[in-house]
Amino acid sequence: MRIAYDVTPLSHPRTGVGNYILGALQGMLAAADGEHELIAFGPVSVRGRHALADALAGVRVERSTTTVPFGHLVRRAWTRLGAPSAERFIGDFDVLHFTDWMQPPQRRGVRATMIHDLGPLHFPKRVHPRTFRMHIANMRAAKDCDIVFTNAEYTASDVVETLGIPRERVRVAHPGVGADFRPEGERHAYGRPYAFTTATTDWRKNLDTVRAAWTSLADDLELVALGDLGYVRPERLPALYRGAAVFVYPSRFEGFGMPVIEAMACGVPCAVSSHPSLDEACGDAAVRIDPESAESIVAGVREALTRREELVQRGLAHARRFTWLETGRIHLQGYAAAL
Repeated sequence: MRIAYDVTPLSHPRTGVGNYILGALQGMLAAADGEHELIAFGPVSVRGRHALADALAGVRVERSTTTVPFGHLVRRAWTRLGAPSAERFIGDFDVLHFTDWMQPPQRRGVRATMIHDLGPLHFPKRVHPRTFRMHIANMRAAKDCDIVFTNAEYTASDVVETLGIPRERVRVAHPGVGADFRPEGERHAYGRPYAFTTATTDWRKNLDTVRAAWTSLADDLELVALGDLGYVRPERLPALYRGAAVFVYPSRFEGFGMPVIEAMACGVPCAVSSHPSLDEACGDAAVRIDPESAESIVAGVREALTRREELVQRGLAHARRFTWLETGRIHLQGYAAAL
């Protein structure tokens, strides 16, 4: 197969979606073992081309990316105009996999996309209007796709129920854990024990409730929050996880919750939101907390610290189930079945 894979989100600082795109691409390359051709494609802004080049450094994939002024406007116009077809820039392909950043037209071949979660649809007033429009456009486009990937069974069920996409056209491709996420290695030094959370001021990520909980925990642990640190490059995250006494993930809603398995893979006990969208990320290896209750977060953090040895071992075993190689295999199998 010749697979055109949209990498435009990698032109921005990488967070969960970008990390998934890069991991899935690397997993497909490993799973393909030279049997398939992968083309990284997409128009990116002048400012974003350096981030894209940095993300793809060392990734042995054919590239068909174009630098354009005002990348977002170009992608949106391409989607709305429905022309020219992607073949004009990429050449012939068997599969075109696009992201929620654009839905380019194509003349032939399998049409595929990824839905990470339906949060913007369920909580439209909690997201920026531009974010809402982007996600709604992708959700509509997904209905006409031959195959739609999700990163969790929870999201797959949500896609089927909410969008009406037949279950046979939906494939679950859980995220993987990169090799950098392991117990051995550099540990962030803070000066005293700390809890790490990737929570931010975004409503879904729920940092405010964690801060409220810390009025009862501050004497025992410092709180190190991603929302206070600003953007942290992906290569710095393992040290932050490893140095923590406990990892706290209070999200109100997720597609999967990649930081949970990353923290587990680094050997850190986890206190994680009890929302069912996080069940697959947690397995039986985390203490579950009510994301709306500061008291529950306090109790969960203390329980995780008390059960540290048990939770670390459970977490390491659970995290080993998630590999980018398997993510790549599921993508390739899905494309092949849709041909």
